[in-house]
Amino acid sequence: MKRPVQVTLLVLSGLGLLHASLFTDLCLRYVKEGLRPLLIASGVLLLVLGVVDALSGRIRPRPGHGEPAGHPEDAHGDHERGHDHDGGHDHGHSHGHDHTGTPRIAWLLFLPALSLLFFAPPALGAYTATREAPKAVKEQDHFDPLPRTSPLPMTLTDFTTRVQQDRGQAIKGRSVQMSGFVTPDKKGGDWYLTRIIISCCAADAQSVKVRMYGMPALAANTWVAVTGTWHSGGTLGTSSAPVALDVRTVERIARPVNGYTDDLPLLPSR
Repeated sequence: MKRPVQVTLLVLSGLGLLHASLFTDLCLRYVKEGLRPLLIASGVLLLVLGVVDALSGRIRPRPGHGEPAGHPEDAHGDHERGHDHDGGHDHGHSHGHDHTGTPRIAWLLFLPALSLLFFAPPALGAYTATREAPKAVKEQDHFDPLPRTSPLPMTLTDFTTRVQQDRGQAIKGRSVQMSGFVTPDKKGGDWYLTRIIISCCAADAQSVKVRMYGMPALAANTWVAVTGTWHSGGTLGTSSAPVALDVRTVERIARPVNGYTDDLPLLPSR
């Protein structure tokens, strides 16, 4: 790959990483918050390498201009050695011209750099959630008493655990509030309140979903806060209990900056 192309690619990649991790929050669409410093450091490093490479190319002497002055016989000797034994010129040399070209596929390296600057891929959402099984919740033996707050703010994971493992049935009859984004049911009709959780990056994403009853679905990926009560069925506190909610209210909310966590519900925007 030609030096100007290499320099351009390094600089664009560095600027793209800095744009996504330092000047905006785009990186949180793909990695967890703890990896942001590493992305910033990588962007700075790529930018510095590109600048150093560009400067070194400018100060490097060009072929044919580096011979010491006052020694013309050296140049003459080199010219003589350039002939072969048959009296012709040595065709094994290319006279300083580089005939190696950049493979066409190498130009694809520019796409990731340009995408971070001008067209960042969207965050994971309903499309991903409908194509994978819900995240399995950890087994829990002991449950603390629930606060008397009504509606009770809960994460989707806590709600799922209470519904299927809390044999004290503390969730029964309680009005709860949760937030997440809308994932339509592939079969139509009802919908799911969803959160996508990542441990490191978008590649290891898992979803946790609670089925919603009683309210029509909004557009896919719309972030909402919902209140309601557990949708009865099976035996509460066992795996036969459905992880579902009879919805009373639905309010639109803004997507959180870090949407790949299962946090307590956000307050609806007013």
